[in-house]
Amino acid sequence: MNKGKKLRELLAAKEILVAPGAHDAMTAKVIEKTGFPAVYMTGYGQAASHLGTPDVGLLTMTEMLARANNFASAVDIPVIADGDTGFGNAVNVMRTVRQYEMAGVAAIQLEDQVAPKKCGHMTGRQVIPMEEMVGKIKAAVEARQDPDFVIIARTDARTVHGIEEAIRRGKAYEEAGADVIFIESPESVEEMKMITSSFKVPVLANMVEGGRTPLLTTNELESIGYNLVIFPTASTYITAQAMKKLMEELKVKGTTKELIDQMIPFPEFNKMIGLPEIREIEAKFVLG
Repeated sequence: MNKGKKLRELLAAKEILVAPGAHDAMTAKVIEKTGFPAVYMTGYGQAASHLGTPDVGLLTMTEMLARANNFASAVDIPVIADGDTGFGNAVNVMRTVRQYEMAGVAAIQLEDQVAPKKCGHMTGRQVIPMEEMVGKIKAAVEARQDPDFVIIARTDARTVHGIEEAIRRGKAYEEAGADVIFIESPESVEEMKMITSSFKVPVLANMVEGGRTPLLTTNELESIGYNLVIFPTASTYITAQAMKKLMEELKVKGTTKELIDQMIPFPEFNKMIGLPEIREIEAKFVLG
């Protein structure tokens, strides 16, 4: 099935869609193997894993596109890909949408921040005029070739301008043709309920550990009306913590043997990343 169409079916289901964030293609494969029906390609995690920098708008469109292509090639589940600001004005947005669609992802997320953008739970964010973002959403809708390709519109207006302005912008983006609305960083459950009761299209919740929004369970989010939830930072944080522990152990003791029981075994890892399938191809086309 077309990945966009599959994603739309998941969004239309009664049960909330849980799309864990992945900072690289290996993590995306773990998410798929665990049984999640979709994965979120987090820009925050791409900046950290690809550049070793904070999420402050340093990644270019071509760098993000290459990552999106790798994700879509690595897994069979729909990939929801962070597209930042679309990397420019409405003209740039049209190119970005076409390139992301050709890369094989099921959805692109576009936000109304002033470039260079920042992580949605950092302070210092500014937003472009609502009318400009409406034009960018309309351009994204016009640019897509597959009508099932999902366009997610995000506003970062809450932190600077308040929840009412954020919802006003979300409604304008919905009217412009966005398929999913993402009101970033609400600061209470009451605000979250205001968001979910304000739109006809599916609404996305962003669960950032240590962020500005209350960290609710998926069941709680479903009960207050969210259709989709992403966990963009969890895999990045836990990977960094495990790596830090590993390197400190190696530095102090000169060996990793006491941490072997915390590692995925060599055969299991090879199976997870697809070595048996490669061996089948080798047998069919190389050795046979």
